[in-house]
Amino acid sequence: MAIVGVSGSGKSTLMHILSSMLRPNCGKVELFGKDIYALGDSELVKLRRNDLGLIYQSHYLFKGFSAYENLEVAAILANQAIDTALLERLGIERVISQKVTELSGGQQQRVSIARVLSKNPRLIFADEPTGNLDHATADEVMGIFEEYLERNKAGMVLVTHDEKLAGRCSHLYRMQNGTLSAV
Repeated sequence: MAIVGVSGSGKSTLMHILSSMLRPNCGKVELFGKDIYALGDSELVKLRRNDLGLIYQSHYLFKGFSAYENLEVAAILANQAIDTALLERLGIERVISQKVTELSGGQQQRVSIARVLSKNPRLIFADEPTGNLDHATADEVMGIFEEYLERNKAGMVLVTHDEKLAGRCSHLYRMQNGTLSAV
């Protein structure tokens, strides 16, 4: 599903609530049959580590590490292998040994995407995952997401300003003044 709306409409806040990163003032969020805010700390960490993939506008990569080391940390925590074919498809195989601070914003974003997809999440939350990419690369990355979702029977909540990108999703919602409505 995609959530579109103007800046400041509440899209990112909603995504943070749905992905367990920001506790709501009221109500509950159920994922995989569980109220995520009723889980204990260790259960919530396990859910985030094993079932959820989070891709933010800010990449949250470890700055002193190489791109490979960033992927390696995530792979170890999720008990998964790094998918080298995915690195090639994302066009980052040649820069994998570089420090993330030496990479362009688009390369950092693709490292972040590889880090998430390599851990095989059941549900991906992506906040402007192609915002730092040119149109052609953004289109390729969306194709990679679509293939991943179909192959793994996974889901995705995509927050974006890009109506064309959002149109590739099976469900489209618009956030306006903190209110979500189907489009």
